[in-house]
Amino acid sequence: MKPEALTWRPLCLALAVAGLVAMVTGGRAGSGRRKHKEVFLGENSKFKFGGRIDYKLKKQDSTKTLLIKSEQLLRIEEHDFAMRPGFGGAAIPVGIDVQVESIDSISEVNMDFTMTLYLRHYWKDERLAFPSRNNQSRTFDARLVKKIWVPDVFFVHSKRSFIHDTTMENIMLRVYPDGNILYSVRYRDLDVCWTALCSMDFSSFPLDTQNCSLELRAYAYNENDLMLYWKNGNDSLRTDEIVLSQFFIEEFHASSGLAFYSSTGWYNRLYINFILRRHIFFFMLQTYFPTMLMVVLSWVSFWIDRRAVPARVSLGITTVLTMSTIITGVSSSMPQVSYVKAVDIYLWTSFLFVFLSVIEYAAVNYCTTLEEMRKMKRGKLPSTFNASQAMAFDGCFHDNDIELTPFPRMVPTLTPDPLAAPRPNPEAPPAEGTRLRRQRSVRENVDLLLSNSYMIDSYSRVAFPLSYLLFNTIYWSLYT
Repeated sequence: MKPEALTWRPLCLALAVAGLVAMVTGGRAGSGRRKHKEVFLGENSKFKFGGRIDYKLKKQDSTKTLLIKSEQLLRIEEHDFAMRPGFGGAAIPVGIDVQVESIDSISEVNMDFTMTLYLRHYWKDERLAFPSRNNQSRTFDARLVKKIWVPDVFFVHSKRSFIHDTTMENIMLRVYPDGNILYSVRYRDLDVCWTALCSMDFSSFPLDTQNCSLELRAYAYNENDLMLYWKNGNDSLRTDEIVLSQFFIEEFHASSGLAFYSSTGWYNRLYINFILRRHIFFFMLQTYFPTMLMVVLSWVSFWIDRRAVPARVSLGITTVLTMSTIITGVSSSMPQVSYVKAVDIYLWTSFLFVFLSVIEYAAVNYCTTLEEMRKMKRGKLPSTFNASQAMAFDGCFHDNDIELTPFPRMVPTLTPDPLAAPRPNPEAPPAEGTRLRRQRSVRENVDLLLSNSYMIDSYSRVAFPLSYLLFNTIYWSLYT
Protein backbone atom coordinates (compact mmCIF):
# COMPACT_ATOMS: atom_id res chain seq x y z
CA MET A 1 0.00 0.00 0.00
CA LYS A 2 1.17 3.43 -0.84
CA PRO A 3 2.13 5.78 1.91
CA GLU A 4 -0.24 8.46 0.56
CA ALA A 5 -3.24 6.17 1.09
CA LEU A 6 -2.29 5.62 4.69
CA THR A 7 -2.17 9.37 5.20
CA TRP A 8 -5.58 10.11 3.75
CA ARG A 9 -7.49 7.39 5.66
CA PRO A 10 -7.44 9.10 9.10
CA LEU A 11 -8.34 12.37 7.46
CA CYS A 12 -11.44 10.89 5.81
CA LEU A 13 -12.46 9.27 9.09
CA ALA A 14 -12.23 12.60 10.90
CA LEU A 15 -14.28 14.32 8.23
CA ALA A 16 -16.98 11.66 8.47
CA VAL A 17 -17.22 12.05 12.25
CA ALA A 18 -17.40 15.83 11.90
CA GLY A 19 -20.21 15.53 9.36
CA LEU A 20 -22.15 13.20 11.61
CA VAL A 21 -21.85 15.60 14.53
CA ALA A 22 -22.99 18.46 12.33
CA MET A 23 -26.06 16.53 11.23
CA VAL A 24 -27.07 15.73 14.83
CA THR A 25 -26.67 19.29 16.07
CA GLY A 26 -28.37 20.68 13.02
CA GLY A 27 -31.35 18.41 13.52
CA ARG A 28 -31.68 19.49 17.15
CA ALA A 29 -31.49 23.14 16.17
CA GLY A 30 -34.04 22.61 13.43
CA SER A 31 -36.48 20.89 15.80
CA GLY A 32 -35.98 23.68 18.31
CA ARG A 33 -36.64 26.25 15.63
CA ARG A 34 -39.81 24.40 14.61
CA LYS A 35 -40.98 24.22 18.21
CA HIS A 36 -40.44 27.94 18.75
CA LYS A 37 -42.19 28.58 15.47
CA GLU A 38 -45.28 26.61 16.55
CA VAL A 39 -45.42 28.45 19.86
CA PHE A 40 -44.97 31.76 18.08
CA LEU A 41 -47.73 30.94 15.61
CA GLY A 42 -49.96 29.78 18.44
CA GLU A 43 -49.50 33.02 20.36
CA ASN A 44 -50.07 35.05 17.23
CA SER A 45 -53.19 33.07 16.39
CA LYS A 46 -54.47 33.79 19.90
CA PHE A 47 -54.50 37.49 19.21
CA LYS A 48 -55.29 37.23 15.52
CA PHE A 49 -58.34 34.96 15.72
CA GLY A 50 -60.02 36.32 18.85
CA GLY A 51 -58.86 33.91 21.54
CA ARG A 52 -58.69 30.60 19.62
CA ILE A 53 -56.17 28.20 21.10
CA ASP A 54 -54.03 26.00 18.92
CA TYR A 55 -55.27 22.39 18.68
CA LYS A 56 -52.00 20.98 19.94
CA LEU A 57 -52.10 23.18 23.03
CA LYS A 58 -55.73 22.27 23.64
CA LYS A 59 -54.85 18.58 23.71
CA GLN A 60 -52.54 19.27 26.62
CA ASP A 61 -55.45 20.42 28.94
CA SER A 62 -54.70 18.84 32.33
CA THR A 63 -58.30 18.91 33.68
CA LYS A 64 -59.37 16.12 31.32
CA THR A 65 -56.66 13.80 32.43
CA LEU A 66 -57.37 14.80 36.06
CA LEU A 67 -61.00 13.68 35.75
CA ILE A 68 -59.93 10.38 34.26
CA LYS A 69 -57.44 9.91 37.07
CA SER A 70 -60.10 10.66 39.69
CA GLU A 71 -62.51 8.11 38.26
CA GLN A 72 -59.74 5.57 38.08
CA LEU A 73 -58.66 6.43 41.62
CA LEU A 74 -62.17 5.94 42.98
CA ARG A 75 -62.64 2.78 40.87
CA ILE A 76 -66.07 3.88 39.73
CA GLU A 77 -66.11 1.55 36.74
CA GLU A 78 -65.27 -1.48 38.88
CA HIS A 79 -68.44 -1.40 41.06
CA ASP A 80 -72.19 -1.37 40.57
CA PHE A 81 -73.29 1.87 42.19
CA ALA A 82 -76.96 1.13 41.53
CA MET A 83 -76.81 -0.92 44.74
CA ARG A 84 -76.38 0.60 48.18
CA PRO A 85 -73.12 0.04 50.11
CA GLY A 86 -73.04 -3.29 51.93
CA PHE A 87 -76.05 -4.63 50.04
CA GLY A 88 -77.49 -7.70 51.75
CA GLY A 89 -75.97 -6.82 55.12
CA ALA A 90 -76.95 -4.49 57.93
CA ALA A 91 -78.64 -1.16 57.29
CA ILE A 92 -76.26 1.62 56.29
CA PRO A 93 -76.35 4.58 58.72
CA VAL A 94 -76.84 7.97 57.06
CA GLY A 95 -76.34 11.06 59.20
CA ILE A 96 -78.27 14.24 58.39
CA ASP A 97 -77.80 17.87 59.33
CA VAL A 98 -79.72 20.88 58.07
CA GLN A 99 -78.95 24.58 57.95
CA VAL A 100 -82.00 26.76 57.36
CA GLU A 101 -80.94 29.81 55.42
CA SER A 102 -84.27 31.62 55.23
CA ILE A 103 -88.02 31.22 55.54
CA ASP A 104 -89.26 33.21 52.60
CA SER A 105 -93.03 33.26 53.07
CA ILE A 106 -95.81 31.80 55.20
CA SER A 107 -99.30 31.78 53.71
CA GLU A 108 -102.34 31.19 55.90
CA VAL A 109 -104.65 31.20 52.88
CA ASN A 110 -102.74 28.47 50.97
CA MET A 111 -101.70 26.70 54.19
CA ASP A 112 -98.04 26.40 53.16
CA PHE A 113 -94.61 27.96 53.66
CA THR A 114 -91.50 28.43 51.51
CA MET A 115 -87.92 28.14 52.75
CA THR A 116 -84.32 27.81 51.57
CA LEU A 117 -81.96 25.36 53.29
CA TYR A 118 -78.81 23.27 53.05
CA LEU A 119 -79.29 19.50 53.39
CA ARG A 120 -76.16 17.50 54.18
CA HIS A 121 -75.75 13.68 54.20
CA TYR A 122 -72.97 11.67 55.84
CA TRP A 123 -72.33 7.98 55.14
CA LYS A 124 -69.50 5.55 54.36
CA ASP A 125 -68.99 3.74 51.07
CA GLU A 126 -65.86 1.61 51.15
CA ARG A 127 -66.04 1.18 47.39
CA LEU A 128 -64.88 4.80 47.04
CA ALA A 129 -61.91 4.48 49.41
CA PHE A 130 -58.57 5.47 47.83
CA PRO A 131 -54.94 5.59 48.97
CA SER A 132 -53.59 8.95 50.07
CA ARG A 133 -50.24 9.92 51.54
CA ASN A 134 -51.46 13.10 53.27
CA ASN A 135 -54.98 11.79 54.12
CA GLN A 136 -56.65 14.67 52.27
CA SER A 137 -60.18 14.47 50.88
CA ARG A 138 -61.24 15.13 47.33
CA THR A 139 -64.14 17.43 46.45
CA PHE A 140 -66.36 17.07 43.38
CA ASP A 141 -69.49 18.69 41.96
CA ALA A 142 -72.74 17.38 40.48
CA ARG A 143 -71.06 15.68 37.51
CA LEU A 144 -69.59 12.91 39.63
CA VAL A 145 -72.68 12.59 41.86
CA LYS A 146 -74.62 11.08 38.95
CA LYS A 147 -72.17 8.16 38.77
CA ILE A 148 -72.26 6.95 42.38
CA TRP A 149 -74.88 5.88 44.94
CA VAL A 150 -76.49 8.61 47.10
CA PRO A 151 -79.37 8.32 49.63
CA ASP A 152 -82.85 9.04 48.26
CA VAL A 153 -83.91 11.37 51.08
CA PHE A 154 -86.90 13.59 50.29
CA PHE A 155 -89.20 16.08 52.04
CA VAL A 156 -92.58 14.67 52.92
CA HIS A 157 -95.59 16.92 52.07
CA SER A 158 -93.43 19.03 49.75
CA LYS A 159 -95.44 20.52 46.89
CA ARG A 160 -92.41 21.64 44.90
CA SER A 161 -88.71 22.31 45.39
CA PHE A 162 -85.67 23.24 43.32
CA ILE A 163 -81.96 22.63 43.67
CA HIS A 164 -80.31 26.04 43.57
CA ASP A 165 -78.63 26.33 40.16
CA THR A 166 -77.04 29.79 40.16
CA THR A 167 -74.61 29.69 38.51
CA MET A 168 -74.38 25.89 38.60
CA GLU A 169 -76.23 23.25 40.58
CA ASN A 170 -75.38 23.78 44.23
CA ILE A 171 -74.25 20.20 44.92
CA MET A 172 -71.05 19.20 46.68
CA LEU A 173 -69.54 15.74 47.06
CA ARG A 174 -66.52 15.29 49.34
CA VAL A 175 -64.83 11.86 49.48
CA TYR A 176 -62.32 10.94 52.20
CA PRO A 177 -59.59 8.30 51.80
CA ASP A 178 -61.35 5.86 54.18
CA GLY A 179 -64.57 6.00 52.14
CA ASN A 180 -66.51 8.50 54.30
CA ILE A 181 -68.64 10.82 52.18
CA LEU A 182 -70.18 14.26 52.68
CA TYR A 183 -72.97 15.07 50.24
CA SER A 184 -74.47 18.58 50.43
CA VAL A 185 -77.41 20.02 48.47
CA ARG A 186 -78.88 23.52 48.60
CA TYR A 187 -82.65 23.66 48.10
CA ARG A 188 -84.37 26.90 47.18
CA ASP A 189 -88.11 27.68 47.09
CA LEU A 190 -88.87 24.53 49.05
CA ASP A 191 -92.65 24.85 49.14
CA VAL A 192 -94.07 22.65 51.89
CA CYS A 193 -97.73 22.11 52.63
CA TRP A 194 -98.75 22.30 56.30
CA THR A 195 -101.12 19.28 56.14
CA ALA A 196 -101.13 16.89 59.09
CA LEU A 197 -97.78 17.84 60.62
CA CYS A 198 -98.62 21.51 60.73
CA SER A 199 -102.33 21.97 60.29
CA MET A 200 -102.48 25.57 61.42
CA ASP A 201 -104.96 26.11 64.24
CA PHE A 202 -106.53 29.54 63.76
CA SER A 203 -108.89 29.38 66.74
CA SER A 204 -106.68 31.97 68.51
CA PHE A 205 -105.82 34.02 65.41
CA PRO A 206 -104.19 36.58 65.45
CA LEU A 207 -103.01 35.85 68.99
CA ASP A 208 -101.87 32.37 68.00
CA THR A 209 -98.67 30.34 68.24
CA GLN A 210 -98.03 27.68 65.60
CA ASN A 211 -95.97 24.54 66.20
CA CYS A 212 -94.96 23.14 62.82
CA SER A 213 -92.70 20.40 61.47
CA LEU A 214 -90.80 19.57 58.31
CA GLU A 215 -90.36 15.82 57.73
CA LEU A 216 -87.59 13.93 55.91
CA ARG A 217 -87.37 10.23 55.07
CA ALA A 218 -85.98 7.87 52.45
CA TYR A 219 -88.34 6.91 49.67
CA ALA A 220 -87.11 3.48 48.48
CA TYR A 221 -85.02 2.20 51.39
CA ASN A 222 -86.80 1.19 54.58
CA GLU A 223 -85.16 0.69 57.97
CA ASN A 224 -83.66 -2.65 56.88
CA ASP A 225 -81.54 -0.90 54.24
CA LEU A 226 -81.04 2.65 55.46
CA MET A 227 -81.02 4.15 58.96
CA LEU A 228 -81.49 7.91 59.10
CA TYR A 229 -80.34 9.81 62.17
CA TRP A 230 -79.40 13.34 63.16
CA LYS A 231 -75.64 13.70 62.83
CA ASN A 232 -75.11 15.80 65.97
CA GLY A 233 -78.42 15.51 67.81
CA ASN A 234 -80.16 18.85 68.36
CA ASP A 235 -77.03 20.63 67.13
CA SER A 236 -77.68 19.11 63.69
CA LEU A 237 -80.22 21.86 63.05
CA ARG A 238 -78.66 25.27 62.54
CA THR A 239 -80.22 28.53 61.43
CA ASP A 240 -79.05 31.90 60.30
CA GLU A 241 -80.56 35.12 61.63
CA ILE A 242 -84.11 34.82 60.26
CA VAL A 243 -86.51 37.77 60.42
CA LEU A 244 -90.13 37.34 59.32
CA SER A 245 -92.73 40.02 58.75
CA GLN A 246 -95.57 38.33 60.65
CA PHE A 247 -93.91 35.85 63.01
CA PHE A 248 -91.30 35.49 65.71
CA ILE A 249 -89.34 32.24 65.48
CA GLU A 250 -89.20 31.17 69.09
CA GLU A 251 -87.51 27.79 68.78
CA PHE A 252 -85.95 25.30 66.34
CA HIS A 253 -85.35 21.72 67.44
CA ALA A 254 -84.86 18.30 65.83
CA SER A 255 -86.63 15.01 66.53
CA SER A 256 -86.97 11.56 64.97
CA GLY A 257 -89.45 8.72 64.72
CA LEU A 258 -90.72 5.77 62.71
CA ALA A 259 -93.51 5.48 60.16
CA PHE A 260 -95.19 2.29 58.99
CA TYR A 261 -96.59 1.62 55.53
CA SER A 262 -98.49 -1.61 55.08
CA SER A 263 -97.02 -2.35 51.66
CA THR A 264 -93.36 -1.41 52.18
CA GLY A 265 -92.61 -1.60 55.92
CA TRP A 266 -91.08 0.73 58.51
CA TYR A 267 -89.16 3.90 57.65
CA ASN A 268 -86.99 6.23 59.70
CA ARG A 269 -88.28 9.79 59.83
CA LEU A 270 -86.55 12.98 60.86
CA TYR A 271 -88.46 16.10 61.90
CA ILE A 272 -87.50 19.77 61.86
CA ASN A 273 -89.77 21.39 64.46
CA PHE A 274 -90.14 25.14 64.81
CA ILE A 275 -92.45 27.30 66.89
CA LEU A 276 -93.82 30.50 65.35
CA ARG A 277 -95.51 33.27 67.33
CA ARG A 278 -97.43 35.89 65.38
CA HIS A 279 -96.75 39.60 65.57
CA ILE A 280 -99.83 41.28 67.08
CA PHE A 281 -98.97 44.92 66.43
CA PHE A 282 -99.93 44.76 62.75
CA PHE A 283 -103.40 43.47 63.59
CA MET A 284 -103.78 46.00 66.38
CA LEU A 285 -103.29 48.79 63.85
CA GLN A 286 -105.33 47.23 61.06
CA THR A 287 -108.19 45.57 62.93
CA TYR A 288 -108.52 46.12 66.67
CA PHE A 289 -107.97 49.90 66.95
CA PRO A 290 -110.38 50.76 64.07
CA THR A 291 -112.97 48.44 65.58
CA MET A 292 -112.67 50.07 69.00
CA LEU A 293 -113.01 53.52 67.48
CA MET A 294 -116.15 52.53 65.59
CA VAL A 295 -117.75 51.21 68.77
CA VAL A 296 -116.89 54.37 70.71
CA LEU A 297 -118.15 56.49 67.82
CA SER A 298 -121.51 54.74 67.96
CA TRP A 299 -121.89 55.90 71.58
CA VAL A 300 -121.80 59.55 70.52
CA SER A 301 -125.47 59.26 69.54
CA PHE A 302 -126.39 58.84 73.24
CA TRP A 303 -125.43 62.50 73.78
CA ILE A 304 -127.34 63.81 70.75
CA ASP A 305 -130.89 64.98 71.36
CA ARG A 306 -133.36 62.19 70.77
CA ARG A 307 -135.45 64.36 68.43
CA ALA A 308 -132.47 64.89 66.03
CA VAL A 309 -133.47 61.96 63.85
CA PRO A 310 -131.17 62.59 60.83
CA ALA A 311 -128.06 63.02 63.00
CA ARG A 312 -128.54 59.89 65.07
CA VAL A 313 -129.71 57.65 62.21
CA SER A 314 -126.85 58.64 59.88
CA LEU A 315 -124.29 58.12 62.65
CA GLY A 316 -125.67 54.68 63.44
CA ILE A 317 -125.81 53.51 59.82
CA THR A 318 -122.26 54.79 59.14
CA THR A 319 -120.77 52.85 62.02
CA VAL A 320 -122.65 49.68 61.05
CA LEU A 321 -121.43 49.83 57.45
CA THR A 322 -117.85 50.53 58.54
CA MET A 323 -117.89 47.50 60.83
CA SER A 324 -119.19 45.37 57.98
CA THR A 325 -116.29 46.53 55.80
CA ILE A 326 -113.72 45.67 58.47
CA ILE A 327 -115.19 42.19 58.95
CA THR A 328 -115.21 41.53 55.20
CA GLY A 329 -111.59 42.66 54.82
CA VAL A 330 -110.34 40.40 57.60
CA SER A 331 -112.30 37.40 56.32
CA SER A 332 -110.95 37.75 52.77
CA SER A 333 -107.34 37.42 53.98
CA MET A 334 -107.98 34.26 56.01
CA PRO A 335 -108.58 30.64 55.00
CA GLN A 336 -112.17 29.49 54.97
CA VAL A 337 -112.15 27.43 58.16
CA SER A 338 -115.24 25.93 59.73
CA TYR A 339 -114.61 27.16 63.28
CA VAL A 340 -114.67 30.54 64.99
CA LYS A 341 -111.42 32.50 65.31
CA ALA A 342 -110.52 34.89 68.08
CA VAL A 343 -110.64 37.87 65.73
CA ASP A 344 -114.15 36.81 64.65
CA ILE A 345 -115.34 36.88 68.25
CA TYR A 346 -113.97 40.38 68.75
CA LEU A 347 -115.29 41.76 65.47
CA TRP A 348 -118.78 40.31 65.75
CA THR A 349 -119.14 41.32 69.39
CA SER A 350 -118.09 44.85 68.48
CA PHE A 351 -120.53 44.78 65.59
CA LEU A 352 -123.25 43.76 68.06
CA PHE A 353 -122.47 46.79 70.26
CA VAL A 354 -122.73 49.09 67.24
CA PHE A 355 -125.95 47.45 66.13
CA LEU A 356 -127.44 47.73 69.62
CA SER A 357 -126.70 51.46 69.65
CA VAL A 358 -128.89 51.81 66.56
CA ILE A 359 -131.60 49.68 68.15
CA GLU A 360 -131.33 51.81 71.29
CA TYR A 361 -132.20 54.93 69.34
CA ALA A 362 -135.11 53.14 67.68
CA ALA A 363 -136.44 52.33 71.16
CA VAL A 364 -135.89 55.91 72.32
CA ASN A 365 -137.64 57.28 69.25
CA TYR A 366 -140.59 54.94 69.70
CA CYS A 367 -140.97 55.71 73.41
CA THR A 368 -140.77 59.44 72.74
CA THR A 369 -143.51 59.19 70.14
CA LEU A 370 -145.78 57.24 72.52
CA GLU A 371 -145.08 59.71 75.33
CA GLU A 372 -146.00 62.72 73.23
CA MET A 373 -149.09 61.04 71.78
CA ARG A 374 -150.35 60.30 75.29
CA LYS A 375 -149.80 63.88 76.36
CA MET A 376 -151.62 65.14 73.29
CA LYS A 377 -154.58 62.95 74.20
CA ARG A 378 -154.53 64.25 77.78
CA GLY A 379 -154.31 67.83 76.55
CA LYS A 380 -150.98 68.45 78.21
CA LEU A 381 -149.35 69.72 75.01
CA PRO A 382 -150.12 73.16 73.55
CA SER A 383 -152.43 73.22 70.57
CA THR A 384 -149.67 74.72 68.37
CA PHE A 385 -147.25 71.77 69.02
CA ASN A 386 -146.44 69.64 65.97
CA ALA A 387 -145.07 66.22 66.93
CA SER A 388 -143.67 65.41 63.46
CA GLN A 389 -141.71 68.66 63.35
CA ALA A 390 -140.33 68.04 66.84
CA MET A 391 -139.12 64.58 65.87
CA ALA A 392 -137.28 65.98 62.85
CA PHE A 393 -135.70 68.88 64.71
CA ASP A 394 -131.97 69.60 64.38
CA GLY A 395 -131.08 68.75 67.95
CA CYS A 396 -131.66 72.09 69.65
CA PHE A 397 -135.07 71.15 70.98
CA HIS A 398 -135.27 70.69 74.75
CA ASP A 399 -137.74 69.00 77.01
CA ASN A 400 -138.47 72.19 78.94
CA ASP A 401 -140.01 73.68 75.78
CA ILE A 402 -143.02 71.46 76.43
CA GLU A 403 -145.01 71.53 79.62
CA LEU A 404 -144.64 68.08 81.04
CA THR A 405 -146.45 66.94 84.17
CA PRO A 406 -144.31 65.16 86.68
CA PHE A 407 -144.73 61.45 87.13
CA PRO A 408 -147.43 60.86 89.83
CA ARG A 409 -146.24 59.48 93.08
CA MET A 410 -147.51 56.07 93.99
CA VAL A 411 -149.53 56.03 97.22
CA PRO A 412 -149.00 52.71 98.94
CA THR A 413 -152.06 50.78 100.02
CA LEU A 414 -152.06 48.31 102.81
CA THR A 415 -153.76 44.95 102.69
CA PRO A 416 -154.74 43.70 106.16
CA ASP A 417 -153.40 40.37 107.25
CA PRO A 418 -156.28 38.15 108.42
CA LEU A 419 -154.03 36.27 110.82
CA ALA A 420 -152.59 39.39 112.43
CA ALA A 421 -154.02 40.75 115.64
CA PRO A 422 -156.44 43.63 115.09
CA ARG A 423 -155.36 47.10 116.01
CA PRO A 424 -157.19 48.75 118.90
CA ASN A 425 -158.21 51.70 116.72
CA PRO A 426 -158.21 50.89 113.03
CA GLU A 427 -159.08 54.45 112.02
CA ALA A 428 -156.08 55.92 113.78
CA PRO A 429 -153.02 56.70 111.62
CA PRO A 430 -149.96 54.43 111.93
CA ALA A 431 -147.45 55.16 114.59
CA GLU A 432 -145.06 58.00 113.91
CA GLY A 433 -141.63 57.04 112.56
CA THR A 434 -142.79 54.07 110.42
CA ARG A 435 -142.77 54.23 106.56
CA LEU A 436 -144.17 51.66 104.20
CA ARG A 437 -142.66 51.12 100.70
CA ARG A 438 -143.59 48.82 97.87
CA GLN A 439 -141.24 47.84 95.07
CA ARG A 440 -142.40 48.63 91.55
CA SER A 441 -143.26 45.76 89.28
CA VAL A 442 -141.64 45.20 85.90
CA ARG A 443 -144.66 46.65 84.16
CA GLU A 444 -144.48 49.78 86.24
CA ASN A 445 -140.79 50.20 85.40
CA VAL A 446 -141.57 49.81 81.69
CA ASP A 447 -144.34 52.37 82.01
CA LEU A 448 -141.86 54.67 83.72
CA LEU A 449 -139.41 54.37 80.83
CA LEU A 450 -142.18 54.89 78.28
CA SER A 451 -143.25 58.02 80.09
CA ASN A 452 -139.66 59.29 80.42
CA SER A 453 -137.84 58.13 77.26
CA TYR A 454 -134.83 60.35 77.92
CA MET A 455 -133.88 57.95 80.72
CA ILE A 456 -132.96 55.27 78.11
CA ASP A 457 -130.15 57.48 76.79
CA SER A 458 -129.02 58.21 80.33
CA TYR A 459 -128.72 54.56 81.20
CA SER A 460 -127.07 53.72 77.87
CA ARG A 461 -124.30 56.26 78.47
CA VAL A 462 -123.18 54.11 81.40
CA ALA A 463 -124.27 50.59 80.45
CA PHE A 464 -122.64 50.43 76.98
CA PRO A 465 -119.11 51.57 77.97
CA LEU A 466 -119.07 49.36 81.07
CA SER A 467 -120.25 46.32 79.11
CA TYR A 468 -117.66 46.86 76.36
CA LEU A 469 -114.90 47.36 78.94
CA LEU A 470 -115.90 44.10 80.63
CA PHE A 471 -115.85 42.28 77.30
CA ASN A 472 -112.34 43.56 76.47
CA THR A 473 -111.07 42.54 79.87
CA ILE A 474 -112.35 38.98 79.46
CA TYR A 475 -111.20 38.74 75.81
CA TRP A 476 -107.61 39.85 76.31
CA SER A 477 -107.19 37.85 79.50
CA LEU A 478 -108.29 34.66 77.72
CA TYR A 479 -106.26 34.96 74.52
CA THR A 480 -103.07 36.52 75.85
